[in-house]
Amino acid sequence: MSDVQSSFLTESTALFQKQKALAERAMSQVADQDVFATLDAEANSIALIVRHLHGNMRSRWTDFLTADGEKADRQRDTEFELPPSLTRADVMRAWEQGWAYLFAALASLTPEDLGRTVTIRSQPLSVMSAILRQLDHYGQHVGQIVLLAKHSRGTAWQSLSIPRGKSDEYLRGKT
Repeated sequence: MSDVQSSFLTESTALFQKQKALAERAMSQVADQDVFATLDAEANSIALIVRHLHGNMRSRWTDFLTADGEKADRQRDTEFELPPSLTRADVMRAWEQGWAYLFAALASLTPEDLGRTVTIRSQPLSVMSAILRQLDHYGQHVGQIVLLAKHSRGTAWQSLSIPRGKSDEYLRGKT
């Protein structure tokens, strides 16, 4: 297979790793109680987003090449319910486990697999399309986690990229 296909797998894995690390840097700034905080009655907390990502990752990436990506035993609606005994440690275990499903599946793929067809909710997709679909989905949720973390920290927020008003300083440091 081509170098492009190998590069796709390598770059996709790197982008997923970057998303994971970005969310972790954001969540590390949040107090335990703020992991469960919502902005309003219709909003999700960081904990709910993580529960949803875990459920999605387990469903999508378990038996990735051989079973539908929407597993029959997935109870998606319950991913948006907070058990009263749920702790930050529980949330972070689910976070790590979800990403472990994803990275194990990606590591098992070969460039030749990219042309294969998988299904998600009975919809056929190329493996490449399925990976891109999940990159997009997870990126949206990572953005939500970052926004919620930034909101909870207010002025104590430590920027995850170039801080406001520091672009010129950043560029000078790069040259």
